[in-house]
Amino acid sequence: MRAASALDGIIVMDKPAGWTSHDVVAKARGITGQRRIGHTGTLDPMATGVLVLCLGQATRLVEYMTAHDKRYEGEIVLGATTTTDDAEGEILLRRPVPPVVEAQLRELERRFRGYLSQRPPAYSAIKVDGIRAYARARAGEERQLPERPITIHEIALAPLSPGRLRVAVHCGPGTYVRSLARDIGEALGCGAHLGSLRRTHVGRFSLTGATTLNAIAAHVENGTLEEVLLQPDEGIAEFDAAIVDHPRAAKLRFGAVVAGLVPAARATLPARIYDTAGEFVGVGSVAENGEIRGVKVLNLAKPVTFS
Repeated sequence: MRAASALDGIIVMDKPAGWTSHDVVAKARGITGQRRIGHTGTLDPMATGVLVLCLGQATRLVEYMTAHDKRYEGEIVLGATTTTDDAEGEILLRRPVPPVVEAQLRELERRFRGYLSQRPPAYSAIKVDGIRAYARARAGEERQLPERPITIHEIALAPLSPGRLRVAVHCGPGTYVRSLARDIGEALGCGAHLGSLRRTHVGRFSLTGATTLNAIAAHVENGTLEEVLLQPDEGIAEFDAAIVDHPRAAKLRFGAVVAGLVPAARATLPARIYDTAGEFVGVGSVAENGEIRGVKVLNLAKPVTFS
């Protein structure tokens, strides 16, 4: 049995600059007393903005939430490349910045929109033969990471000041805005790095509903944490929903395959599973014949109801 006071849910954070994503997780663990906390996508220490934390049983849904699109706003500094492709690194090379006209910006937007291949920064969390790329780079190893497929749905560039551009990006998972800044600089022939970055959205979560560590501490002190604790199923709201009766829900929890009363619209894709009382059971796969197999069945301390 789990303690009734266990915390299961999602908290949308506004990460401050200078903190790693792990720093935020560690601090949240200390404040809430919930040891089981993870996040759905790293933000670099320099960056600020939306960092989605999953607590308790909601951590079982992280793998689905990492696939969410992201939106960013940032500043590109032209004329200098760095070791990290952002302002945190050492300057590698300075070059003169040519005049940049609007026609060039529109062409860059066309060039960097769509399905692309991107080389991640040398200082990144990607593992190379089991070791993080940033660890290899810090040890003095020089290695270019292989390009990876990414998707940029929308990109908008605008002049900010001499030698600086404002960038807004709507992209798929795995996109490095640092690399995008670097590549834009190369396309302009002067080099560039990312000067600042703020993540405004992760999937359906935005800064509008984001909170801070100080606010969380105050909620814990006042016993009002549920005001910012979202239900676990809100992290997969884009999934279709399927309903099973209570006996079938119990069987799902023990690994059985059951028939659904209202199958998801798209068979075989992950679906949110609820019982007839509206309580969230977890994630299941739905076959064409309506049979449901539990994939991630949650054991929630407090029922989550479908609305």
